[in-house]
Amino acid sequence: MKTLRIGSGAGYSGDRIEPAVELAEKGDLDYLVFECLAERTIALAQQARLSDPEAGFDPLLSERMRRVLPFVGRGREVGQRRLRLISNMGAANPLAAAREVRRIAVELGLHGLKVAAVTGDDVLAILKASPEQMLDNGATIASLGDRLISANAYLGAEGIVEALEADADVVITGRVADPSLFLAPQLFEFGWAADDWTRLGRGTLIGHLLECAGQITGGYFADPGVKEVPNLARLGFPLAEVDAEGRAVISKVDGSGGRINTATCTEQMIYEVHDPAAYLTPDVTADFSGVSFHPVATDEVRAEGADGRSRPGTLKVSVGYLDGWIGEGQISYGGPGALARAQLARNVVLERLQLTGVAFDDVRAELIGVDALHGGALGSRAAAEPWEVRLRVAARCSDKAEAVRIGNEVETLYTNGPYGGGGATKGVRQVVAVASLLMPRDAIKAQVHLEDAS
Repeated sequence: MKTLRIGSGAGYSGDRIEPAVELAEKGDLDYLVFECLAERTIALAQQARLSDPEAGFDPLLSERMRRVLPFVGRGREVGQRRLRLISNMGAANPLAAAREVRRIAVELGLHGLKVAAVTGDDVLAILKASPEQMLDNGATIASLGDRLISANAYLGAEGIVEALEADADVVITGRVADPSLFLAPQLFEFGWAADDWTRLGRGTLIGHLLECAGQITGGYFADPGVKEVPNLARLGFPLAEVDAEGRAVISKVDGSGGRINTATCTEQMIYEVHDPAAYLTPDVTADFSGVSFHPVATDEVRAEGADGRSRPGTLKVSVGYLDGWIGEGQISYGGPGALARAQLARNVVLERLQLTGVAFDDVRAELIGVDALHGGALGSRAAAEPWEVRLRVAARCSDKAEAVRIGNEVETLYTNGPYGGGGATKGVRQVVAVASLLMPRDAIKAQVHLEDAS
């Protein structure tokens, strides 16, 4: 029976590159998939594109392509597996990203590579024509006004399949649902029908297991003394060998660090899944409730038992909008009495913000290492007083100038007490907020654009 080998080259935008190169070189892959988008990531990318029409794609796209493109398509000549790349690194600008991939291919002397861009996820113009549309936070499109910067629908596998049918070596997309990136090559290679819900459910499970890269090979699993993972600094990324029925063995390159077992697979399967019996994707309503994992060998686990039902009639749309500014300042205290001095510093800053009339909507003043994560009740249970404490004061403001004043007040603690403060930092950043809504799927259509590296 024909099998397909799919590797995961990234689990988020800033992920490591070395494990992806290792997979490209030693994984004997048919496909290497880079999953690099989060909801806020694409909103920030849309913001970058507003300033530069050629920007808006993943900042690591160029580096990643230089490292892995030399492995693409080479099996075509030597009669081995032909490696192809699929990625949502196009973010807010898949067309510019595809042009950049083509440019790098030519620069590397890789002639004849076909690069495809999949667009259609950007539905901002459609939403602006329906100002009464309501988001899940209760706001309407009209109420956001000029603050609205992006609206991207979660596309499914169809556009990628169309690009593969056009013989693309590299497929660059914008917002596509994470597991759809991995489902698409299975649909294409095995010829599954678009309504073969059982196989689509199985293929979606594989995509979900692979989409976060190092999480399933032990990265997010590792907990010293509880769940040991060997050689974490050399963590390998996962690959799946899939058959035409959608059954798969999850593994990694021999000699790479990390661990794959039934526990790592189980933790990844339930990650970000609200209802395992009804995991909604653009391609299928996947059912993971009957999934089982079985060890095959060291760092090899068989996954089976997924199912599926008909896909939803709507697609999720992630909407990004500007929502004020965050002003922040930090300063550290160390040695005897560090905690008391940091607490006094916090009280001083909060009082100063009131005295000087700084306008803010929300404020947080926390002692990192004491109460920043769990609040004062749990933080006070520490057995010994800490000898180093860092104060962080942050506030959300409607006006940038007001946000600047937050960090300034923290910095003035240097000479205005308490004593011994050091390592002060301050900064201001614009808030890009994210909300969601649903749109009818027939209002959204993927388009494929081909770029040849001649």
